[in-house]
Amino acid sequence: MTMKRHRLAEQRAAGGYSQEEFAELLGVATSTVVRWENGKAAPRPFHRPRIARLLEVTTSELDAMLVSAQRPFAGPDIPETLLDPGDADDMKRRDVLGLLAVTGALVTLPGLDAAAAVRADTASALAETGPELNRALWRTFSLAESKQDVYPLVRSQLGRLAKGLGEPQAATSHRRLCTMVGDLYQLAGEVFFDGNSYTEAAHCYTVAASAAKEAGDFDLWACAMTRHAFIELYERRFAVAAPILSAASRVSRRGDGQLSTRYWVAAVQAEAFAGLGDLDSCKRALDEAEQVHGLGGEIQNGGWLRFDGSRLAEERGTCYLQLGRPDLAEQALTSALEQPLSSRRRGAVLAELAALGAQRGDVEQVMQYSGTALALAGQTGSGYIGKKLEGLQKRLAPLMSDARVSELHHRIAALSAAA
Repeated sequence: MTMKRHRLAEQRAAGGYSQEEFAELLGVATSTVVRWENGKAAPRPFHRPRIARLLEVTTSELDAMLVSAQRPFAGPDIPETLLDPGDADDMKRRDVLGLLAVTGALVTLPGLDAAAAVRADTASALAETGPELNRALWRTFSLAESKQDVYPLVRSQLGRLAKGLGEPQAATSHRRLCTMVGDLYQLAGEVFFDGNSYTEAAHCYTVAASAAKEAGDFDLWACAMTRHAFIELYERRFAVAAPILSAASRVSRRGDGQLSTRYWVAAVQAEAFAGLGDLDSCKRALDEAEQVHGLGGEIQNGGWLRFDGSRLAEERGTCYLQLGRPDLAEQALTSALEQPLSSRRRGAVLAELAALGAQRGDVEQVMQYSGTALALAGQTGSGYIGKKLEGLQKRLAPLMSDARVSELHHRIAALSAAA
C-alpha cells in the first residue's frame, strides 16, 4: 500500500513548476516525478540537493516530505527496506554486509558425498535453475538507466543462493552454487561500484573471487579480481591495482583460452600502467588486449565476462589522457563516440573529451562536452560518469577565471557531494 506525497506535489506546484518542467530541470523523465509524488519511488540521493533548491526548502524538510509515503510491502524474498534503495542506502549496505559474511562462510563448506546428499533437493534445483536467472539479471543491469534499481532483484536471488548453500548438498551441486555466487556477487559489486559505494563493492568482489576459487572456475575468479582492481584504479591507487591485476592475469591463463578473460585483464592492466606513467607497458598491454579480435565463437557471456574489444577505443583514450598524450587520446575518444554507446559509456567518453580540453586549456572544448556529460550523469545516476567528471574538475583550476568554467566546477562539486 502506498500513499501519495501530497506535500511534495503541493510544494512543486507552489513553485510554479508543472511535472514536466520540474522533470526537465532535474534531467529525469516526467514519469519519474509522477512516481515520486505517488509514493512509488524516491529520488536518488544525488537528486535531492537540487530538488531542495528548486522547492526552496532545506534537505531536512525535503526528507520529511518524502517519508510521508509508506513503502509497498516487499514480500518474503525482498526486505521492505530494500524495495526503494533511494530511501535506505545505509540499510542496504548493512544488509548486504551481513549477507556477505554468511555467504563467505558457507562457500568454504565442503559438499556431502552422494549418499549423504540424497535429500538435497532444494540446492540441486537451485543449481539447475539459477544460472538462467543470473543471466537475466545481468541483462537487466546492462539495460537499466539507473543501475541502483536492479539491486532489489539481485538481493532477492543472493538470499536464495545463501539459503541453498546452507542446506545439505552434493559436492557437484555445491560447486555449481559457488559458481552462481561468484557470478552474482560480481553483479552486486557492480551495482555498488556504480553508486560509488566502493567498500561494499570490494566486499562483494572478494566473496565472488572466493566462491569462484571454490568452484574451480578460473575465468570467473580472474574477472572478480579484475573488478576489485578497478576500485583501486578509480581511487588512483595504481601501485595497489597493479599486483592484483598481475595475479588476475596468471589466474586467467589457467582458464578457457577461447574466452576473452585474459584480454580484458590486459586492457585493465593498461590503465594501471598509464597511472604509473609507464607508456611502453601500457602500449604492450593494449596491444595484447587487441588480440581479442582474433578469437572466434562465444568469447564472452554477456554477464560477468562482457569484454569483446568494443570498448578498446575509449580505454585507449583514457590511458593516453592519463599519460599526457592528447594527440593519441583525442583520436581514440573521437573514434569511440562514433560507435553505438550506452548513456553511461557516452557520458564517460564526453567527460574524458572535456578533460582533454582542460588539459589543452581549450575552454570551448571543455564546455562543448561537459554539459551533456553532466546531464547524462543526472539522468542515469551513474557514479561511473561522476568519477570521470571529478577527474575533469581537478583539471579546471587554470581556467577558473572564465565564469562558465567556475559554474561548471560548482555543478560537478554539487554532483559529487550528492552521490
